[in-house]
Amino acid sequence: MDLKLFGAVFVTLLVIVDPPGMLPIFLALTGPLPARDRNRAAWQAVALALGVIVVFAVAGQTLLAYLHVSLPALQAAGGLLLVLVALELLTGKADDPSQQSTSNIALVPLGTPLLAGPGAIVATMLFVQQAGGFTDYLAIALAIVAVMATVWVALRFSGVIVKVLRPGGIEVLTRIAGLLLAAIAVQLIADAVAAFVTQYVTTH
Repeated sequence: MDLKLFGAVFVTLLVIVDPPGMLPIFLALTGPLPARDRNRAAWQAVALALGVIVVFAVAGQTLLAYLHVSLPALQAAGGLLLVLVALELLTGKADDPSQQSTSNIALVPLGTPLLAGPGAIVATMLFVQQAGGFTDYLAIALAIVAVMATVWVALRFSGVIVKVLRPGGIEVLTRIAGLLLAAIAVQLIADAVAAFVTQYVTTH
């Protein structure tokens, strides 16, 4: 196995997924939930993200070409999804646990587009395109699994932070996470618009 490639994929995806940056958003969305539901949301989000990244790694180019969808369009869609979630966090609609479904939170926005977002998908597709054989594919696959395992550990033990912050701290964290999430969403949309403009200029 190519350890250098494994390291490159692991570090790249870990930086993109950013587990420390994910924690405030995860806690904001799951803080009011019981510990059991929060733990379930953690593994569901990681499992979905792993599945999405693997699908795009194996058949990403083919799938997007078949649907006539460009990567900037996928990026813009992810940004719009995050805007909706950010508004819920900022207005306090995400604070009521009775209004929340653990599965929904785990799938959107945690699983995708936060964990398996455009950045992680594109990076994985590029690594797969550059792979030269079975050992390279194995290194990429193990690196993806290692990154998702790291993320799961970070989210799984976030309950310690919940106990320290208590409800008041979680509420403050929720507003901050909403602001950060809104900024991430705007950046995704801005990057998508810039990519569309670049494509238009180069084709005309």
